[in-house]
Amino acid sequence: MFKKFDESENISSTNQLKSSVQRQIRNKIIEQMPEIEPFLADIWPKKENAKIIKCHDHIEILSISEECQFFKQRDGPWFPTIKLLHKYPCILPKQQVDRGAIKFVLSGANIMCPGLTSKGAKLDEDCKLNQVIALYAEDKTHALAIGLMKMTPQDIIKVNKGIGIETVHYLNDGLWHLRAVR
Repeated sequence: MFKKFDESENISSTNQLKSSVQRQIRNKIIEQMPEIEPFLADIWPKKENAKIIKCHDHIEILSISEECQFFKQRDGPWFPTIKLLHKYPCILPKQQVDRGAIKFVLSGANIMCPGLTSKGAKLDEDCKLNQVIALYAEDKTHALAIGLMKMTPQDIIKVNKGIGIETVHYLNDGLWHLRAVR
């Protein structure tokens, strides 16, 4: 999604959000990621104005305090940015890939089932289909990507073929390099 994202070319407009729209987005984020609720007052103070940055391919980025915090595409789920995930690592369920998958994930590749079922990987079996997850790597402390479950963990173990997690945002992609938007 953000592999070739360039701030000067891909951003089409920036709009201040009305308080009613901010409330709707806040409620949607809490509904989707219940673990974020205790931290939401720090991430998004009630009196802080939020802006929506509209980009090509129907991508919307939510900017709070001139810092990009969340994004979504079309009517899809809200995703936190990796910078936000590094500050609050417990807001998303975790999946872990083996060491061999790191270079592929950092180049934007989707996560294949064998990378989630091999020796160094850890598959959280409580995740559901189309759930937003944080992707970690074996022996690494911080998340290296955010993805969307394309198969249930039970199917990943059973089939062990194909794309298990779609990579949406990863370290060093265009969104990672996006500077504060005023």
